[in-house]
Amino acid sequence: MSGSIQDTFFEECEELLEATDEGLTAIEGGDHDPETVNAIFRAVHSIKGGAGAFGLDDLVAFAHRFETVFDEVRAGRMELDGKLIQLLLRSSDQLSALVEVARDGGEIDEAHNDTLLAALDEYIPEEEEDLTFEPMGLGAPAPVADLGIVPEAPAEPQEETYRIRFQPLKEMYGTGNEPFFLFQALKDMGDLTVKLDENELPGFDAMDMSESYLAWDITLVTKDSRSMVEAVFEFVEGLCELSIDGEGDAEAEANALAALDAMFSAPDAPPAPPAADAAEGEAPAVPFEPPVPAPEPEAKPAPAEEKASAPKAESGKQEQRGGPKPTLRVELERVDRLINAVGELIINHSMLAQQIANLDVSDTRDVETELEGFKNLARDIQEGVMAIRAQPVKPLFQRMARIVREASAATGKTCKLVNVGENTEVDKTVIERLSDPLTHILRNAVDHGVEKPEDREAAGKSKVGEIQLSASHRSGSVCIEIKDDGAGVNRPRVKQIAIEKGLIPENAELTDGEIDNLLFAPGFSTAKEVSNLSGRGVGMDVVKNAVTGLGGRINISSTPGKGSTFTIILPLTLAVMDGMVVSVADQTMVVPITSIVETMRGSDDMINSLGADGTLLSIRGNFVPICDVAGSLGLYRESDQQAGVYLLVETETGQRCALAVDDIHDQRQVVIKSLDGVCGEIAGVAAATILGDGKIAMILDPESIIAASPTAAAFDTERRMSNAS
Repeated sequence: MSGSIQDTFFEECEELLEATDEGLTAIEGGDHDPETVNAIFRAVHSIKGGAGAFGLDDLVAFAHRFETVFDEVRAGRMELDGKLIQLLLRSSDQLSALVEVARDGGEIDEAHNDTLLAALDEYIPEEEEDLTFEPMGLGAPAPVADLGIVPEAPAEPQEETYRIRFQPLKEMYGTGNEPFFLFQALKDMGDLTVKLDENELPGFDAMDMSESYLAWDITLVTKDSRSMVEAVFEFVEGLCELSIDGEGDAEAEANALAALDAMFSAPDAPPAPPAADAAEGEAPAVPFEPPVPAPEPEAKPAPAEEKASAPKAESGKQEQRGGPKPTLRVELERVDRLINAVGELIINHSMLAQQIANLDVSDTRDVETELEGFKNLARDIQEGVMAIRAQPVKPLFQRMARIVREASAATGKTCKLVNVGENTEVDKTVIERLSDPLTHILRNAVDHGVEKPEDREAAGKSKVGEIQLSASHRSGSVCIEIKDDGAGVNRPRVKQIAIEKGLIPENAELTDGEIDNLLFAPGFSTAKEVSNLSGRGVGMDVVKNAVTGLGGRINISSTPGKGSTFTIILPLTLAVMDGMVVSVADQTMVVPITSIVETMRGSDDMINSLGADGTLLSIRGNFVPICDVAGSLGLYRESDQQAGVYLLVETETGQRCALAVDDIHDQRQVVIKSLDGVCGEIAGVAAATILGDGKIAMILDPESIIAASPTAAAFDTERRMSNAS
């Protein structure tokens, strides 16, 4: 049970940290709205409270300092300047790191933690004489100094009986709070009696599992103050209906009114004579007379109307805010099993359609109509399941802000991250595997892209470098761009390093795009010195391999003095894809539709020779190399018939090539089956799928096929030589 509750706490921490980062980002952008400050304070306060329940002392101590500073801000005793905002951002990063350590284990960076705590302490006012401030309620003792009464020694606290009515709202259970822990905290304060009220509990058939029907009547006998009793319910404030009544409330209220009566009496008035000395028949002196209010102007609205409109306005405000949407936490493994089942459903549909097509029946129109309905239903189920697995990239993008801050601090530069399209939804697996590539690109942008503040100022730029991270849907894929406003790629230096490393010949003539793509060569690095960020021979090839492993591609474009842009194109999901079903040497294969520009049938006058074995395809006056898919995969045709159908594809570098296949069957959606653990890596093959006839078809990887093609390499060399001449 405790493990499940703790897991829920860490899941809540992820959402609270996300809200904290979002609020701090808004504050950094100039939004100092009090509601934003309060939202951050509540998030940090909730993390501290939950951490305290599980004995996470380091997390509690840091969160306490963090929220104390924010309490000063929201109380208006401290202004949010640039220095404080940067400290709060770094503190948010440390808070996230402490949550990770508490969840996954590991060691805390004590030096960094102590440095931040010391920085936070500078903004926390020192307590004077250990005085604890508590708001004065109606039960507060009356001030006696002004009344001429000598205060007596403080008496021992007396036991007080509190009667508490506690009824949780349904939203409370969605936040992970449990009434048991509240009762346990009350039990530690004194003698506790709890009685369950189940009068609102309906019958089983009429019960709504998302509603809250139970309430508790609680009697607590304690010496603790009322404020301490109220503090127990601090974490569920606004999430329950709560009333706390004490036996001494009426007497305390009368004492407080008497004290107020004495405080507001005229200070210069002589003391009233004793009742015994008063003239017989005279009324005793009145100690307090309220001032007579001035007559109100006739044009002033009636107070009743104001009071009537106030609840409506408040109600409208609450209605506008709205409560939290109900959610259901499900293990990812269950969703994966559901996705696999939907994939099998799509395969079974294809098999059923294949069997019906093979039947020797004259009229199958009715069956085909029903089969089409089955197909549409299967597609709806598949899209619904994929929507469950899809998640916005917002949490991933917000984590990247921490990477930029750390890289800026390590390089002595000042950079800010601007996120665009945070609500773009992507498959959860894609998001998880995209974290490392984005981290590497952003560190590279800070270390190599953005100039130093003095260099930027000399170039007429702002001292603060800007890196934009954006996401969008584009033609059935996800497009992620990382754009900086730095100096751009130093192409002469990149080319020189490539020559020194033997990646290109010394007399090679390369286009700007080809020079930029040298950054993806294995081990390529322009760093002169080894640092925490670069210079260790782990270059952008790691990013390229990671993106390729996700079935995507990455491009780079750069303008000297303006900056660089990395563009990552990824599939929406790793479970299904749209592909072109083709025949290659009597084998059925699938080519991803996202790689195909167009398809065509070639004639003899469109074919041109290149060298001894190479061939080119002439398309509207342009030549593209022909890559025979069968030859690249080591397949041989039984007949002498040559491939006459071509798929024009485009590589990540913008290079075009014509893939020669025997025939094109159709375009369909296929279920992706990974080859990991089944067989080793196959050059030119990305994955596999199951066709309607039950046969296995390979899903081709056009990028690797073209990279291994001698014709494409010969054409590239020939083009460079012609450009040089």
